[in-house]
Amino acid sequence: MSRRNELYLSVDVETSGPIPAEFSMVSLGACIVGNTNKTFYAEIKPLNDNFVEKALEVSGLSMKELKVKGEKPGDAMGRFDSWIKEVSGDNRPVFVAFNATFDWSFTHWYFIKFLGRDPFGISGLDMKAYYMGMKNVEWGQTPKKHVRSQFQPTTQHTHNALDDAKEQAEIFEKMLRARPSR
Repeated sequence: MSRRNELYLSVDVETSGPIPAEFSMVSLGACIVGNTNKTFYAEIKPLNDNFVEKALEVSGLSMKELKVKGEKPGDAMGRFDSWIKEVSGDNRPVFVAFNATFDWSFTHWYFIKFLGRDPFGISGLDMKAYYMGMKNVEWGQTPKKHVRSQFQPTTQHTHNALDDAKEQAEIFEKMLRARPSR
């Protein structure tokens, strides 16, 4: 049985609140780990008017503006799916994020809701958990600023989904290089 090679895709989302369906994914950024010039970005029309003020302040996005200028959720997810297929080719796309549980929950829900399937399947690679195993540390020793200080990216954390996806990709690429050989 032949195994497909894996292609790590760093994904970041900005949202209007803490959970999918009740709140909206307002932007989505992604890039290839190891090639942060291959990118995807979308700003997305909200599903509803629900938002947590602090969540929107972080991203600097406006629900009012997104209602007018944002891409329809199904269109954005269709474009994202096409981008994943294009950059992955015959490789298996692997969702990677720094706190993957949050970003994956939104992208998975949106893929299922609007496309009926998720090209990443039902899993994602969490960089915090990877770091925990790599360094044999406790969960409390995995905050982003700590991991970031050890695997310093050139891209700053701006709360723009694409910038943050690039930052994560740079950190994860350095983590992969630092792992012991198999």
